[in-house]
Amino acid sequence: MPIPCLAASTALLTLVLAGGALPPRLRLLRQFSNAAAALRAGPTAWRAAGCTPAQRARLALPDERYLAQALAWLAEEHHHLLGVTDPDYPALLTQIEEPPVALFVDGDPARLWHPAVAVVGSRSPTAGGREHAHAFATALAGEGWSVISGLAAGVDAHAHDGALQVTGGMTVAVVATGLDQTYPPRHAALHERIAATGAVVSEYAPGMPATQAHFPARNRIIAGLSLGTLVIEAAERSGALITARCAAEAGREVFALPGSIRNPRARGCHRLIRQGAALVEAPAEVTAGLAALAQTLAGALRTRLDAPTEQARPAPERAPSYTDPDYQCLWKALDHDPTGMDSLIQRSGLTAAQLSAMLLVMELDGKVMAAYGRYCRKP
Repeated sequence: MPIPCLAASTALLTLVLAGGALPPRLRLLRQFSNAAAALRAGPTAWRAAGCTPAQRARLALPDERYLAQALAWLAEEHHHLLGVTDPDYPALLTQIEEPPVALFVDGDPARLWHPAVAVVGSRSPTAGGREHAHAFATALAGEGWSVISGLAAGVDAHAHDGALQVTGGMTVAVVATGLDQTYPPRHAALHERIAATGAVVSEYAPGMPATQAHFPARNRIIAGLSLGTLVIEAAERSGALITARCAAEAGREVFALPGSIRNPRARGCHRLIRQGAALVEAPAEVTAGLAALAQTLAGALRTRLDAPTEQARPAPERAPSYTDPDYQCLWKALDHDPTGMDSLIQRSGLTAAQLSAMLLVMELDGKVMAAYGRYCRKP
């Protein structure tokens, strides 16, 4: 029997908790536009979409314990759930082969639209590797880029921390557990710092522990949210190389730092360079290599700003209308001297989410300059 009408979040959680292969669940969401309609369609539609017997059983009767945990987590402030058909779901992530059915977000979902560089590498880097991760992340954040990594030990943690050292610096962590826990546990404070100014993201429902299979799956999200991936140090068999491969498969840029031929943690980077990754020695080489891809994100963001629903969206090439009252208000709030986000909110009366999205479009169109979390008109 078809399931009766469910609250949107409960329906989407049911689809997430069905587990198993992603393609059948993605087909259901895309065919029926939302999870509630997909569940009401019933077992015949589920089978036609390719759902296994186990998935169909869980769609009909979700795990009440996990469902209750997830709903309780969502009820808390700054906790969000974005389905793949949600207009706020990050556009870049929809372009990978198997995007998550949904994303759990602790923090600001608008951060997932900001142009980002993934900084990844060894969990046990050399002293030089730690310094490079921190320095590159600090420089990238200072130039207005978001730094994405996996909250793991080693390069990931140093990259997140480097971005957080910048006033207004932005960083996003993609994790392999439910967001009610932290892995490794000693990074709980780092998790909180990232969520306070950026976002911590997972495709796994609250209550889900880390498993070995979750980590390579997590890496495709890191690559998918980023315009490019920078590998600092990586052994020949490394999760960072999975992230780099996912980035290349999604048509994103891959960068690698060379190292000593005597350093086993440099061998993965050297292999990437032989396979076509860009050899970089300075953060400016990373940002220069991403200029063209940034325009792709600008087009997607213009589409999101100009139309709240899928049906109303115009072609991505359409430029934003700077005669729009909100853009005019923002333009008047901007000055020739750098101005922080708090002041812009006060001057314009717009929300932080509105400003973040509009400033990104204006920055990519060459009308605004950003540095260290402050914005000004471009001369």
